[in-house]
Amino acid sequence: MVELSTRAARSFAGRHRARRLAPRVAGVTRSARPLRRASPLTCTAAAVWLALSGCSDYQEGDSLARTIAEDEAALLSKDLGYHDHIRGAEHLAATWVRREGVGAGSTVRREAVGWSDRTVGSDQVTIDVRFVVTAAPSKNPFEPRADQTVPAARCYRYLLKVDRHPTYHEIDCPSGPAPALPSASPAPRLPDDGRQRLAAALRTATPDTLAKAVRAAFPEPHIRVDTVTHEGVLVAAVGVPAERDCLLLIRTPSGDIESPGFNRIWLEPGELGCSTGLYLSPPR
Repeated sequence: MVELSTRAARSFAGRHRARRLAPRVAGVTRSARPLRRASPLTCTAAAVWLALSGCSDYQEGDSLARTIAEDEAALLSKDLGYHDHIRGAEHLAATWVRREGVGAGSTVRREAVGWSDRTVGSDQVTIDVRFVVTAAPSKNPFEPRADQTVPAARCYRYLLKVDRHPTYHEIDCPSGPAPALPSASPAPRLPDDGRQRLAAALRTATPDTLAKAVRAAFPEPHIRVDTVTHEGVLVAAVGVPAERDCLLLIRTPSGDIESPGFNRIWLEPGELGCSTGLYLSPPR
């Protein structure tokens, strides 16, 4: 064994103690190594990651708002449902579109931003709806937008036809506020005294004046009038086809006013409808 001199031993012990104490003073472990300068490629990658992280937070909220709007659009389509008749775009815009929902920290407001009624040769109604969504993207307190909401608007066009389920697709939202909603006009119908009007017209009419007499008794443009004389019987049918509202009376050769019965299923689209055929040639 090699023995160290007193001076050498003290020098060795001092250096050994200094090596043990140095990590404690510097606050690093003995295995710590000097930091190396990051390469330009590393810095670029870090910057890109940070940028994407910031964007992904917005995209998360925007995606959530889009999903909520899509769900609401599907719900409105279900609410509109299958129609065997359509009262018009203004009625639907005023009565079916308005709604605000709240749930899971989000609110959805429906706005009718456009509507057009049926055109000649088509029973199609078009309604444009904007869904304004305010959604909280996250409840995580460490996310940058956790205490904010993400408003978003999505617009859809609904196409409704008689005897069809509605279809819809996304469209670009118009700028500016939504127009004032139309008032929901009451559904067209026969007047309460319709039977009395028709009976009075039949009592005084002749085969030649029957059509004019019945039309004069029902001047409303939404009421359809159909008349015929068959084997001395004066037949008159008046109604509102879109509402399946129909009144059928006849005057017999003896002058009696009668009300022939009929199955109301014959008023449906594709059937006879409100016409004199209900008396002359009813389905068997």
